[in-house]
Amino acid sequence: AELIKPFHIKKTMASVTSSTLVPQTLVCQTPGSQDALECSIHTLPKPLLREFSHVFGSNYLTFDNNNNASTNKEILAIPTNQYAKEDLVGVGDHIEQEKDRLLNVFIEFGKDLCTKLRDKGYWADYIDPCSGLPMLSLHCNKVYSEVDGMECLLNYKAYNAGFCKILTHPKWGSSVYPATIFAHAPPSIVKELMDQYPRFTA
Repeated sequence: AELIKPFHIKKTMASVTSSTLVPQTLVCQTPGSQDALECSIHTLPKPLLREFSHVFGSNYLTFDNNNNASTNKEILAIPTNQYAKEDLVGVGDHIEQEKDRLLNVFIEFGKDLCTKLRDKGYWADYIDPCSGLPMLSLHCNKVYSEVDGMECLLNYKAYNAGFCKILTHPKWGSSVYPATIFAHAPPSIVKELMDQYPRFTA
C-alpha cells in the first residue's frame, strides 16, 4: 500500500474546467491538521444539473431560513477529494479502517460548511459517501454518483472494475476518496466561507 506523502499532496495541480469558479485548494478543518481535503467550487453543467434535480428535486427551493431573498443565488457544487493512505480498490480490514477515517473527515467538514451556509439563510446539503443519499434533505431516495460528478466537474477519469466504477485522481490514482457538497447560494458567500478554512501545510 502506498503511504501518505505530504509533499506528494502539495504538488497536486488544479484541474480547471468550464464550470470552475474557484480552482482546487487543499484545506483543513482545523489549523495544523493532516486531514486535507482538495476542494473547489463549481457551477453545475447541464448533465450535472439534471442529476442534481433527480437527487434533490425542489428541496433547495423550499428552504427558507431568515427570509433570505438574495437574487444572485446559484446552484453550486463543492467537490472534495481526499488522499487515501491505501489504494481503496483493495480489500481488507485496513482498507475499511481507512475508508472510515476518510468518511469521518468529510462528514465533519460537510456538516460544518452546510451549517454555516444554512445559518446565513442558504440551502446546503452534502452527500453521504456510503449511501450516495443527501444527508440533510428529507424524502430524497435517489442516489448521487460521486464518480460521475467528479468526471463532469473535474474531468477526472474512471474505469470499470466488475460492477463498480473506480475514480482515478491525476496524481493519487485510485487512492482517492471523493465526496460532494451542494449549495444554493451566491458564489461570493461560498467562497468567503471556504476561505475561512486553514490551508493544508505539510
